[in-house]
Amino acid sequence: MHKRHDPYSSLRVPLFRRYLIASALVRMGTAAQGLAIGWEVYDRTGQALSLGMVGLVQAIPMLLLTLPAGYLADVFDRRKLMMLSLAGATLASLALAVFSWYQMPVHWMYLLLFLDSSFLRLGWPAQRAIAPLLVPDALFENAAKWSTSLMQITGIAGPAIAGFVIAFNLQAAYLLSAVSSAAFILFISTMVLPPASRIRGGNMFAQIAVGLRFVRDQPLLLGAISLDLFAVLLGGAVYLLPIFAREIIDLGPVGLAPEAALGWLRAAPAIGASITALAIAHLPPIRRAGKTLLWCVAGFGAATILFGLSQNFWFSLLMLALTGAFDNVSMVIRRVVSQMGTPNEMRGRVQAVSAIFVGASNEIGGFESGLVAQLFNPVFSVVSGGIGTLLVVAAWTGFFPSLRNLGSLASLTARHSASNQRE
Repeated sequence: MHKRHDPYSSLRVPLFRRYLIASALVRMGTAAQGLAIGWEVYDRTGQALSLGMVGLVQAIPMLLLTLPAGYLADVFDRRKLMMLSLAGATLASLALAVFSWYQMPVHWMYLLLFLDSSFLRLGWPAQRAIAPLLVPDALFENAAKWSTSLMQITGIAGPAIAGFVIAFNLQAAYLLSAVSSAAFILFISTMVLPPASRIRGGNMFAQIAVGLRFVRDQPLLLGAISLDLFAVLLGGAVYLLPIFAREIIDLGPVGLAPEAALGWLRAAPAIGASITALAIAHLPPIRRAGKTLLWCVAGFGAATILFGLSQNFWFSLLMLALTGAFDNVSMVIRRVVSQMGTPNEMRGRVQAVSAIFVGASNEIGGFESGLVAQLFNPVFSVVSGGIGTLLVVAAWTGFFPSLRNLGSLASLTARHSASNQRE
């Protein structure tokens, strides 16, 4: 007799539930700040390349600092690293508000974005490495579903609120980000985690190399995170949304100001992802996870192409919503693969490698989209990126048979639990 599926099993764990709420507030503030900086930079420069620069200055700290931060997450107290990271990000957001108010040169805004990203990268591997400690292994797939669900819901709230906030007062979006990260610091300071193994400090570069070799020697893990890297690198349409809202999409029939339209366009992927996340959270564990991942990334590329070709506001919203829906399913699969396939004492370094693959691809993808849009045009940039995503999926289907043949995610969590019991 099969045990009845409980869609709320992870939410019944108090520590995980409180952590979800606190982290959701931070994501909402970060989303509001991201929308505001894109709008302000394009408004002040009128150049697509400036939007690409927003992505580039945030990608540089990702490339330089994430691997050392992963080492620190495996050696030191992960809570303290997160608190230090959030304190720096809070100060950077406050400085953005001040610099924006006094209309300081745009290159100073880029510098503050660089510092903000640097602080966030310091704590990112620690935050991801903590997640599996909040719930029992058997509940982690369910926890990953609810984490992505709430992340997408805040992705709706952040940009939608920011769209109206920046129309009233641009600097308020930066202040919202500062307040949310400060609140998360207060929560983390009271959080008590179960004991977990850590490595001893040593040669940082040698320990980072161990993490890199671990990822290299795990074809399933390498295939999952590299697939996301190239898909997002080529399909980074969201950085060009200010141009689509101002110049390409016909807003006449809907009667929206470009600022408000941008808010809804930016929120559309999160709307699609939220609906999908809530649906899969109530469904049993994912079966045939490998094929599901590949089809979802292909769907992401196809929806990106159709968005780039659209001038209709409602159809554009639908296509962006579909990109979010497909990405949400693949995000859950990637998270379970990367977390449950890694011992706790190595999670900081592995999550750092994953961040290089996944996170940097967002910012570098934004730079690539802005550069191609500057050299050709925004529509060509988005459509060619979507086509590239489809080609990557076709290639990865052949390169990584272990990914293609991955079955139930529950089998990964079961193997992880058995490994812990043996230790």
